[in-house]
Amino acid sequence: MIGILLITHGSYGEALIQNACHVLNKRPQQLNQLGVSAQDDPLDLLPLAREMLKLVDNGEGVLVLTDIFGASPANLALKLLEPGRVEGLTGINLPMLMRALTYRDKGMETLLVKARDGGRDGIFNMREH
Repeated sequence: MIGILLITHGSYGEALIQNACHVLNKRPQQLNQLGVSAQDDPLDLLPLAREMLKLVDNGEGVLVLTDIFGASPANLALKLLEPGRVEGLTGINLPMLMRALTYRDKGMETLLVKARDGGRDGIFNMREH
């Protein structure tokens, strides 16, 4: 199973995980988060991020999910990426996380597409549905 590491601003990642646990009625394995606060230097967090990556990796790889591309959490995540082994997506939302948790046993390529599409497809005008 592919591990999932969220790297987000503040407590956003923990809130997403708590909500996923609520929906699933359990805490998924190989799932962790690292919150980056305003006073944190992302380079100082790099060793911790690498350790957290190891904690969720059972050898099948890790998907790193972050919130805003170009911001400190995403810049930290970029330093962890290794093609085919550690991949990353930005724009994390709860539908994306739920999709990632659902498809992480299908291989990295499938997981990347399903998680990305889940995040996008979870956004719609409610009056049109």
